[in-house]
Amino acid sequence: MKLIFIRHGDPDYENDTLTETGRREAELLVPRVEKLGAKEFYVSPLGRAQATAAPSLKKLGKEAITLDWLREFDTKVVRPDKEKEHPGMAWDWLPADWMNNEAFYDRDHWTDHPLFMENNLRANYEHVVKSFDTFLADHGYERNGKWFNATRPNNDTIVFFTHFGCKTLLLSYLLNISPMILWHGLCALPSSVTTVVTEERREGIAHFRCLGYGDVSHLYAGGAEPSFSARFCECYDNENERHD
Repeated sequence: MKLIFIRHGDPDYENDTLTETGRREAELLVPRVEKLGAKEFYVSPLGRAQATAAPSLKKLGKEAITLDWLREFDTKVVRPDKEKEHPGMAWDWLPADWMNNEAFYDRDHWTDHPLFMENNLRANYEHVVKSFDTFLADHGYERNGKWFNATRPNNDTIVFFTHFGCKTLLLSYLLNISPMILWHGLCALPSSVTTVVTEERREGIAHFRCLGYGDVSHLYAGGAEPSFSARFCECYDNENERHD
């Protein structure tokens, strides 16, 4: 089974939709999605993900099922370098604030940090991954510890239109890695495509393997440069790039 995770196009966060650039990115996705031969489509309830999915679904004459747990994983946490009145995303921490804490590298204990325990982050995380486990079990792959029992192995392709934080969290769960490592070490640019596939090397036992993360070849094929959303400044002196 192949799982295709597509991040929404360049976002207008204030209005929960796409910018003009994001709308073009969504259109450039269409030929890519057409070639996937997908059996099912699922989408976040948020407007920017819905708007990204719309052109592809229209072209294919398909409908997507909206799943609430595909929404952005936007539980706010207080960063050590920020005031408590200004909580932010868990994936925007400075290197020195998380890299020296061994718990953040542990898939089972990354939520043990006191600042994470002040809110519902662990409970929200458990809700997302348990929902994902139920979804996978319904599609023939039942989690058994760190791998999966292939109860109904298949070659289906399933597409999810979702968000950077959510898709990377789901990928970390499939790969048995702390989300903190992937959130801070990878960046899925707007409209990028991430592909994960099962491998069943012994009958009935499967695991998931990532074939590509954050691919934006459809943008280059359409003569467009990837947009910047989710990244921070490449150099501190780059005044036209995101600073915090």
